[in-house]
Amino acid sequence: MFYKNFLKIFFDFLISFLMFIILSPILIFITIFLFFSNEGKPFFTQNRPGKNEKIFKLIKFKTMNDKTNEKGELLPDEKRLTKIGKFIRKTSLDEIPQLINVIKGDMSLIGPRPLLLEYLELYNQNQKKRHNVKPGITGWAQVNGRNAISWEKKFELDVWYVENISFLLDLKIIFLTIKKVFKSEGISSDNSATMEKFKGTF
Repeated sequence: MFYKNFLKIFFDFLISFLMFIILSPILIFITIFLFFSNEGKPFFTQNRPGKNEKIFKLIKFKTMNDKTNEKGELLPDEKRLTKIGKFIRKTSLDEIPQLINVIKGDMSLIGPRPLLLEYLELYNQNQKKRHNVKPGITGWAQVNGRNAISWEKKFELDVWYVENISFLLDLKIIFLTIKKVFKSEGISSDNSATMEKFKGTF
């Protein structure tokens, strides 16, 4: 498909580069603010699987502190999510640094979200199809529930997107993403501040 193999790659680089320049004042301001509020750690980086399960380093703004319990283990997400971090997540500003991942070619603007490496061995054969394309900053699952839907439903939406990629679908996802960001929908699951970990489909 011409769009999937050529135009999408071109649009990803061009749009993300322009957005990075336009949003750079906001990026610089948040970086400075988080540098002081997170003890010199404004960014969160983590290895994630990309297209064909190739590992890359995801970059986001750091919205949680590193507080641990008496055993040295990190506290639950909801206890580490800072006040400024909660605002940044609610407004999806934490995703801005991923424009760098798109410019580098690790990610796409639109595609299945890049998840934890530990989930790779938990996917069934159909769910693995989500790695047939580059992961995205936003995607079909994000505009249809994000963290408020089950993992199974999320993967079902991811695979549907992979099998139905088109320019019009990507355009629709962009407009729905803007709407979701302004309405702050689907940021959390029903039971936690962040999405609970995937434990496999049974």
